[in-house]
Amino acid sequence: MPTIVFASPKGGAGKSTSAVVLATELARRGAEVVVIDADPNRPVSRWASRPGCPKTLTVLAETTEASIIDDIEAAAARVPFVIVDLEGTASMTVAYAISRADLVIVPTQGSQLDAAEAAKAIRLIRQQERAFGRRILYAVLLTRTSAAIRPRTLQHIREEMARNDVPVFGTQMHEREAFRAIFSFGGPLQGLNVSQSFGKTESY
Repeated sequence: MPTIVFASPKGGAGKSTSAVVLATELARRGAEVVVIDADPNRPVSRWASRPGCPKTLTVLAETTEASIIDDIEAAAARVPFVIVDLEGTASMTVAYAISRADLVIVPTQGSQLDAAEAAKAIRLIRQQERAFGRRILYAVLLTRTSAAIRPRTLQHIREEMARNDVPVFGTQMHEREAFRAIFSFGGPLQGLNVSQSFGKTESY
């Protein structure tokens, strides 16, 4: 069954947010999902401890460098979807998780510095392909973008990735208060009310 790994050597790229959004969307459709929270800060585990975590979604928080391969394989043997949220550094834990991935999603903000970090993640994926003799699908997910503004820098990054045959998702994770709110209030995006999604409104 699919193992989807969110990887980027840069902290704050949107790995945990993207992982939770994908996991809750799959769970809302009735799929059983295990999220392996391999980030030492445990953002997904903290989210899951709040109200509203879907019943078909389980978060595994006790994974380590020594156990992550076994944890991924055990989860993949019993549920349809395994999602792995990794720390924002290059480590053996990250390499081991990538080696077991069916798809690696590389969240990247629209700056040249972030694109350089995404390139490091892609090099690591290709190294694991060579080491294990198997193809590992991957794609870049642009995060924290604006729905209203199309910066020239972002367009330049997309063009550069296209020249280098780097696949990029057509869908972007726009900058939204609702994405931050789920970590404050718990549950999926659809469980937020208006005040939680947009903050309190003032009356005059």
